[in-house]
Amino acid sequence: MTNNTIVKFGAVGHAEAGDLPGWIAVEGRPTMQTAVQHTTADGKVMSGTWRATPGTYHATYSDYEFVHMIAGRIVITPDGGAPVEVGPGDAFVVEADFKGTWQILEPVTKHFVVVVG
Repeated sequence: MTNNTIVKFGAVGHAEAGDLPGWIAVEGRPTMQTAVQHTTADGKVMSGTWRATPGTYHATYSDYEFVHMIAGRIVITPDGGAPVEVGPGDAFVVEADFKGTWQILEPVTKHFVVVVG
């Protein structure tokens, strides 16, 4: 009998390179890699690991995201809002209507959970 109620992530075996939809590089030459390591059967929740190099993106979100930072530092600034700096060990959420910049100060590794809206 297999246990499908616990899915333990192993090392990232493959990550898709390329900017996510709604993310536009606005400063520097940042790059990102996304490894979706689990998706629910109904496709409404996905989780995995994201890596990015320094630079700044303007991001437009359509889905809710929970983030746990593993490495690196980012300054996230909502359009018209105050900047928030996050780093290793920090956990935070980004609401589905977020629009603003992600200034990646140091190479980043984060775990994410996205709830597709």
